[in-house]
Amino acid sequence: MIEQLLDKLASITSYFLYLLVALIIYDLTNRYLFSSGSIALQELEWHIFDFIMLFSLYFTLKLDGHVRVDIFYSKFSEKFQRYIDIFAHLFFIIPFSVLVIYTSFDFVTISYLQHETSSDPGGLPYRFVVKSFVIFGFGLLILQSIIRLKNTIQR
Repeated sequence: MIEQLLDKLASITSYFLYLLVALIIYDLTNRYLFSSGSIALQELEWHIFDFIMLFSLYFTLKLDGHVRVDIFYSKFSEKFQRYIDIFAHLFFIIPFSVLVIYTSFDFVTISYLQHETSSDPGGLPYRFVVKSFVIFGFGLLILQSIIRLKNTIQR
């Protein structure tokens, strides 16, 4: 059930790519053809990009598209590859994700309590929402890593 939820979220996240492209085209058209720009629109582009990147981390792991030294990995036996994968999940991916969430929590909380907004005139409010993407994105990465770890151990 969790995997289906993660797949649905990945599908929703992929639609944000279309939105981002449309916003960039609109922004560039206004800026270069009409000499008009919007700080809020540029910040919205950055925020959507952040959302896409942070909510795509887990899906990249699911598709086995993460960075790894495949030159060596592909030459190992399947059993040794499983050991490497288990080690990577237990000692790299999950601990690093927990560390990022732990260190980001105060960062997001302070931003929320201060109702942080953009420091630029005409910028977007509610910057804490964007900062919270870090916690959610790495939380999803932990979930996907646990799923991959379970599947690797079971094969």
